[in-house]
Amino acid sequence: MKRLLSPRHIAVVGGAHAKEVIRQSRALGYRGEIWLVHPRLGFPDVDSLPEPPDASFIAVNRESTVDVVGQLAARGAGGAVCYASGFAETGAKALQQRLVDAAGGMPLIGPNCYGLLNYLDGAALWPDQQGGRRVERGVAIITQSGNIAVNLTMQRRSLPIGCVIAVGNMAGVTVPELITELVTDPRITAIGLHIEGLDDIEAFARAAIVSKTRGTPLVVLKSGTSEQGARITVSHTSSLAGPDIAYDALFRRLGIARVRDVPRFVETLKFLHVHGPLPGKRVTSASCSGGEAALVADLAQDRGLDLAPLSNTVREALTVVLGDKVAISNPLDYHTYIWGDRTAQTQCFAALRETDVQLLMLDFPRDDRCQSDEWGTTLDAFIDAKPTRGCVVSLLPENLPESLGERLIAHGIAPMQGLPECLDAIAASVDREARPIAPVIPVGSAQLLDEWQSKEALAGHGVPVPDGRRTRDPVQAAEELGCPVVVKALGVAHKSELNAVRLGLENAKAVVVAVQDMPYEEFLVERMVPGAVAELIVGVRHDPQFGHLLTIGAGGVLVELLRDTATLLFPVDRDEVREALTSLKIWPLLTGFRGREPGDVDAVLEAVLAIAAYAQADAVAELDVNPLVVCPKGVVAVDALIRR
Repeated sequence: MKRLLSPRHIAVVGGAHAKEVIRQSRALGYRGEIWLVHPRLGFPDVDSLPEPPDASFIAVNRESTVDVVGQLAARGAGGAVCYASGFAETGAKALQQRLVDAAGGMPLIGPNCYGLLNYLDGAALWPDQQGGRRVERGVAIITQSGNIAVNLTMQRRSLPIGCVIAVGNMAGVTVPELITELVTDPRITAIGLHIEGLDDIEAFARAAIVSKTRGTPLVVLKSGTSEQGARITVSHTSSLAGPDIAYDALFRRLGIARVRDVPRFVETLKFLHVHGPLPGKRVTSASCSGGEAALVADLAQDRGLDLAPLSNTVREALTVVLGDKVAISNPLDYHTYIWGDRTAQTQCFAALRETDVQLLMLDFPRDDRCQSDEWGTTLDAFIDAKPTRGCVVSLLPENLPESLGERLIAHGIAPMQGLPECLDAIAASVDREARPIAPVIPVGSAQLLDEWQSKEALAGHGVPVPDGRRTRDPVQAAEELGCPVVVKALGVAHKSELNAVRLGLENAKAVVVAVQDMPYEEFLVERMVPGAVAELIVGVRHDPQFGHLLTIGAGGVLVELLRDTATLLFPVDRDEVREALTSLKIWPLLTGFRGREPGDVDAVLEAVLAIAAYAQADAVAELDVNPLVVCPKGVVAVDALIRR
């Protein structure tokens, strides 16, 4: 892998695209030997090369690509990039397997890919134009899209890129393998991943933890939310915790920042390149505009960032510089009294250093129509102030020129382009713990338990359930239990939708009337649970890629309408479950909303952990407890469904 990614010599096989690889490598100042393999223009074949090449770029048709890969592997080459398309992406899976077999143990990038650009060493196994240049250190970008890779090299946001790898079909080298190799290079400051999906979740998790251990943060831009294989869905949980939710849970578990678009991808990588992961989310901001200060306050609050009040010491220092006409607050509108005064501005910005991240809002005028000398003075003052993880932030991305961005990075200040993108990058960069995931154990054919059987199974693992009877005579059962009762048809999922449940039946006559409207033979009769504070859903489903997923959220009949849920990967612990609960919109109901009696949160935690333990122990495919009724004292699983 090291030979492929940082080659001492390169072989290029083919015609026009192969020649472009030579041009791009020389343009980047590559100093190693480059050998062209072509029947008329260079070495006639791989066997005639002076020695086994560290890296090769193969730009011939797909059938010939397989042959060339086999020849390179036989000679002991370091690795190859396969440019040709027409493999598994078009259905030709057998041909792609032949390619993999031909490579043997030789690292292979592609096929159907653009290859790699190494801006640290100057190697360009790349068949097209690209907009990058040599750097001494920078971020690595791995993407499944060649076009997105090209576009990222053309960015004008001052992001130092150390390497770009467009992996295509990933028939050989995988994303986890690339991560594991890239983190060994101290010149790589962060790794950005643009992925459509992952074939091996456990391998990815191991690579992510290695990256975390070595201090190289990961940023993920994932596209595509399609289902990962066919699944029989009988529970609410399966519709709430789809594959994209599972990826969210995976990235949270591994402490990986996930972003939703390319601008935030670039800005987050840039922030991490300059400052690395953040120890906290306290932010101070300075601007000479009240409007900008208000925008910072609004957008930061939406992202959970902490614009903490300034200490008395900071307030006193700012008052000395700004006078008594300026309201001292965070975000700070320092007005224009000190505009153009480098010394005063330096003192102002230096006073704001008690924080995790220090922002300066500054949009530069157009250089083709305006003068920007005083803006330059403000920039100099911010540099002089030696800010704490400083960021110069332009409200509009185009209002921070690339030349100024490079200057700021040289001074350890992040040039952040676009206020929302900057704040998202800060929120994404807060350091998070990386925890291993549970092994993914296959689950075979499943048996659907009825509600009685489901509750019996859960009760055996310590989950509280209502006092009830399985019966063909619901009237007698109601008399034995004592009204009010609930009557439900057994053997039916989603009872509310099928008119198969009646609540709050106060006497035997009400039970008779209810049963007449339900054309079923067997019933579950249970005593009503009084005093509910809130209703939760607790569900588990088994995903063939991710293993077991636990979903907690607002429950009851509105569960899929509200979609107020949090999903966790196994294994789960008490702290993680509590954090998930506090993230829900209905959390205030559990803590005593507007003076109401609070719910028994400890009982909720115990029940959720018991449900998770049962699901893992009994190879559950799907499980719903909906609702788990939360009372002031205790909880009760009043409905349950298990596919085991």
